[in-house]
Amino acid sequence: MNLQWYPGHMTKSVRAMKEQMGLIDLVIEIVDARIPYSSRNPDIEELAKGKCRMLVLNKTDLADPSVTALWKKAFESRGITVLELDARKSDAASRVRPLIREACREKTLRDKKRGIVGRPVKAMICGIPNVGKSTLINSMVGKTSAKTGNKPGVTRGNQWIQTSFGVTLLDTPGILWPKFEDQTVGRHLALIGSINDDILDEKELALELIRILSEAHPEALAGKYEISGTGDGYEALELAGTRLGMLGKGGEADLSRTAKRILDDFRSGRLGRISLETPEKEKA
Repeated sequence: MNLQWYPGHMTKSVRAMKEQMGLIDLVIEIVDARIPYSSRNPDIEELAKGKCRMLVLNKTDLADPSVTALWKKAFESRGITVLELDARKSDAASRVRPLIREACREKTLRDKKRGIVGRPVKAMICGIPNVGKSTLINSMVGKTSAKTGNKPGVTRGNQWIQTSFGVTLLDTPGILWPKFEDQTVGRHLALIGSINDDILDEKELALELIRILSEAHPEALAGKYEISGTGDGYEALELAGTRLGMLGKGGEADLSRTAKRILDDFRSGRLGRISLETPEKEKA
């Protein structure tokens, strides 16, 4: 499965981010805790050079906590301020605020030496589609200031948002990059919903997920669908459809409906807390 998705509005978004970067003090990059390697956009790495940095491992409620802890340690070893977070929880804002101060500590000290005190921090919230940027912003602001959704592409333009704690946020659209050199990255992005499902073969994607889970998390398949994931995968997909009662004409499993269900079960956490990447494997 060869995956690429880079709609025109993303090119415009990258251009707009470049234009605003001169105003920014802090770049807060949101990644998905299940795939911290694949969900880091290399373009953001380039854009944020010379800026204070903060990395939020979001959706930790869906990821293996022991693996997330390893990712946090790996990123911190590179001098990056890291926060493990479920942006939907009520304590999200109170956990983010002190980390912003920590990430900007050196800049604050430099400003103080120049006689600049109390100037609001201007922070850019960025990341790939569907990692929870707008959810985090709404939690920090305490109201619905940014549009949210469970599909990529909800946010289409930059938006400045004022907070009550001395930080001005710039909400940016989710952006990918023009070409995935490693197709494993593309598959992982598709699995968590960061690529528009309309361009995907969901049966092929579900088969990929079954393959991954059969190797690393067989208990998830056995517990939810009473399948092992062995064989060519189609047999497991058909059996899962039968177990779920998703039948079509002639009583055969409806593979399309079954694939959608399996993908949704993974994305929503109904298969358990599963991480697809580890620091050791990705050489983070």
